[in-house]
Amino acid sequence: MQENTQQLGRSIIPLSAVPAQGTVVEELKAPRGRSGALDVKTLSNNPEEQKKHSGKSVQDLRVPVLNMRGEPLMPTTPRKARKLLEAGKAKVVGYNLFTIQLLYPTGEAKQEIVLGVDSGYKYIGYSAITAIRELIAGELELRTDIKRLLEKRREYRRTRRARLWYRKPRFDNRGGREEGWLAPSLEHKLQSHIKLIERLKKILPISKVIVEVASFDTQKMQKPEISGIEYQQGELQGYAVREYLLEKWQRKCAYCGKKDVPLEVEHIIPKSRGGSDRVSNLTLSCQECNQKKSNQTAAEFGYPNIQKQARQSLKATAFMNVIRWKLVNLLNCNWTYGSITKYWRTKLELEKSHANDAFVIAGGKSQKRIGYIYKGKQVRRQNRSLYKANLLKGGRRKRNTIKEVEGFRRFDKVLYGKVKCFIFALRSRGYFDLRDIEGNKIGGDVSHKKLRLIEHARGMIQEVRSAIPLWTEVQSPLAQF
Repeated sequence: MQENTQQLGRSIIPLSAVPAQGTVVEELKAPRGRSGALDVKTLSNNPEEQKKHSGKSVQDLRVPVLNMRGEPLMPTTPRKARKLLEAGKAKVVGYNLFTIQLLYPTGEAKQEIVLGVDSGYKYIGYSAITAIRELIAGELELRTDIKRLLEKRREYRRTRRARLWYRKPRFDNRGGREEGWLAPSLEHKLQSHIKLIERLKKILPISKVIVEVASFDTQKMQKPEISGIEYQQGELQGYAVREYLLEKWQRKCAYCGKKDVPLEVEHIIPKSRGGSDRVSNLTLSCQECNQKKSNQTAAEFGYPNIQKQARQSLKATAFMNVIRWKLVNLLNCNWTYGSITKYWRTKLELEKSHANDAFVIAGGKSQKRIGYIYKGKQVRRQNRSLYKANLLKGGRRKRNTIKEVEGFRRFDKVLYGKVKCFIFALRSRGYFDLRDIEGNKIGGDVSHKKLRLIEHARGMIQEVRSAIPLWTEVQSPLAQF
């Protein structure tokens, strides 16, 4: 049996088959055999092992294809995509999900493609599968700074209006909130789910969408033994907040233990770090400890035991409770529950991840998995403020962030040598701070002359990441079910 064909049993993924991080173009150039498949070595010829592990993950990235009218067709292999490009029969129309468009008419036979979506507050997992293989999988990290930026904008607006000598009184002219209104931060997350699904529909002929929804009992998550009338009583029954905290923390500073000093109500996880005003996230501290702690968490301040008393934030849970059915109704799609997803993920012995959850949500069992996932992250498009908020000495205002230098903008994807990375900071003299999608520094002061622009950010950056360990034996029990 030839080495360059896919075989059963355990496999080791050779280093030569792995493209450069963050690129699909290198995938088109990876070494292949006559069949166009990536090299895979066989380690076991045991028939029982072959039968047990026949549904394993392999490196099998697919390239989306559009017809001449821009409508999605079934994706093709990197080898065929490369040949079409070399023959002038196709052109590249997208790099942030490497996509080609055919320049000649062709047949349009399509298979049923099911898209599974693991909806969430901070991450969205997605996976599109057919009856025999997984076509695409990935995770998108959503923005969490919308609320903070809106509060900042409100402060700017109020400060600007306060400087006016006279302003016509305004009241009762805000208008009523329409039915179905959502807070801006939640609306952004809802629209992010919809835009992602619509974006995938533009490059794949998706026939069905399944979204995971769940209804959470937030009080039972905090207190598993709660029942009956206790739901109506709450944690603060019979107490004011301050008196409750004084009794809970024994009328002393939670950090230094001082008594008989003025005590302040303090957030264990600061609000600036995502902490809530729930009483479970509040403690008491003296002024000195409160000032020293600043915006650190209790664990960072050196008190992990106090940190443990700050219970899990329910922001993500509240999000799912608010928009779960709104998302399904807007998409007019099917849905499933988290308990079902967990059952099948456990049965298939898959690790907990958003991409794996999406694969199970889509109905995946014995389909061949791809070896890579698209790791995406939402970023701010542009800071449109002209000046900084704080005045300089003499009342001068400092110009805000530089928008563009030598044709480059923040978060643009660039090629630095042979490394694909992102611009995290611009400098007017033409030198940039380069990092990967996780924020790991690649170059702290690199000249624009050494860079080649790949693609502008447009609100999202993305890399292709290996979904399976390199040089590690890959085993999967998917074929058992």
